[in-house]
Amino acid sequence: MTLIDNGLEILSPQQCRDLLERGTVGRIAVNVGALPAIFPVNYTILRDRIVFLTGDGTKLRAAVDRAVVAFQIDHFDEASGSGWSVMAIGLAEEIRDPEELRAAEQLELRPFAGGERRHFVKINPEFVSGRRIV
Repeated sequence: MTLIDNGLEILSPQQCRDLLERGTVGRIAVNVGALPAIFPVNYTILRDRIVFLTGDGTKLRAAVDRAVVAFQIDHFDEASGSGWSVMAIGLAEEIRDPEELRAAEQLELRPFAGGERRHFVKINPEFVSGRRIV
């Protein structure tokens, strides 16, 4: 059964996971002080976790602190007026376990932006939700 809310189809958790698995670019939202900050990242999925590379800085600090973060991907086609959005919320954590780190290194994750990014961060989604324009 498809649920509709104000013209938006509510995606199932499995539909959200499927869209997350197909994506490569998303946005991570973290708190800086008491203010939200949103950063684009290249990502992939490893063992149901969202994984991305980062350098020293805000995103790594959130992972080291095991902060609750939001992660979002979307797609919109202006010609057809169709689109969807998926959000995942969970704890960010730097990958330090040697076995998990080896698996992450095999992903061949290549950020678009230049600079040194040698820290793998994972987000364990505790909550996922998504909407599609109908």
